[in-house]
Amino acid sequence: MNQSGDIKFDLNVEARFKLFWKLEGAAFIDAGNIWTIKAYKEQPEGQFQWSEFYKQIGCSYGIGLRLNFDFFVIRVDMGLKLYDPCYETRSERWRSSFNWKDDIAFHFAVGYPF
Repeated sequence: MNQSGDIKFDLNVEARFKLFWKLEGAAFIDAGNIWTIKAYKEQPEGQFQWSEFYKQIGCSYGIGLRLNFDFFVIRVDMGLKLYDPCYETRSERWRSSFNWKDDIAFHFAVGYPF
């Protein structure tokens, strides 16, 4: 089942700074998750519940480079998991060390994310 959910929480904080020429840097923190209103057996933890939702918010951080040509921006970001709510124990959820294969994501895009 490919479903995005009915309720979305998304928080983005980004600090952008000029490096040189048209190259800019960025540091960011992202947090969020998605939930469904109804319970689905294929998504046992996917239903929104007031008593649990704040424990299910994931968080990541990262850095990026932007080529700003005024009329469009090309960006590359590297993000790392900080808090991953899919793990069972609290100690596994907080990511104090990282694995290049599992915990780091690279993203290429044209335009700002928001």
